[in-house]
Amino acid sequence: MIRVENLSKQFGGFRAVNGASLTIRAGSITGLIGPNGAGKTTLFNVIAGVHKPTSGRVTMMGEDITGLPPHQLFHKGLLRTFQIAHEFSSMTCRENLMMVPAGQSGEALWNTWFGRKRIADEERSLRAKADEVLEFLTISHLADQKAGMISGGQKKLLELGRTMMVDAKVVFLDEVGAGVNRTLLNTIADAIVRLNRERGYTFVVIEHDMDFIGRICDPVICMAEGRVLAEGTLAEIKSNEQVIEAYLGTGLKNKDKIA
Repeated sequence: MIRVENLSKQFGGFRAVNGASLTIRAGSITGLIGPNGAGKTTLFNVIAGVHKPTSGRVTMMGEDITGLPPHQLFHKGLLRTFQIAHEFSSMTCRENLMMVPAGQSGEALWNTWFGRKRIADEERSLRAKADEVLEFLTISHLADQKAGMISGGQKKLLELGRTMMVDAKVVFLDEVGAGVNRTLLNTIADAIVRLNRERGYTFVVIEHDMDFIGRICDPVICMAEGRVLAEGTLAEIKSNEQVIEAYLGTGLKNKDKIA
């Protein structure tokens, strides 16, 4: 699905991503772990078009997408979420979902005068789709709630719901569990697994919660200092001496401390 080749991103004299190479298999849920400052979020930002790479190449299903802006990647089915949810706080949860699909008829001034029926039909369809998504995510009771008033975990679910409003192929989730209570985190995990198995979504997940990573992700990729250190199952990663040293600065005797 995604191939990253020798990717680097430099900010002044600091190289946040330093020659990283990795492959994301179609249909996988890939975990991306590493200590703070490893370059994980910067890697996401470069792949997702937020930053242009200093060097290197990114391909999606064989197509070179290096440096394409986020709106073009959105139309290709590559989406990402953020550590801090970016909801439209004064709009309802349903409205947040309904505004996601691009090219809606109501966006054109001409249609507001002469295409009102088409706009109304389209909005009914979008409303039904949004309600289906909210039901899937078990937050249909929040449909008419202002998005700014729901909890942090519910906002993460809402962001996941946005990816369901379009033809998403690969979704990058940045610390989806940050600040989320365990019950909602389990709900988020269930939704990710269902989207993967039932709808064929490919996911890449940055997360520090190893229980969460171990539950849903295979393979797991570990980064440190802007590079990829290791890839494998979580058990293999946790017993890799380079990974342990990246986290703890120690040897294998402390491997049980990675949790």
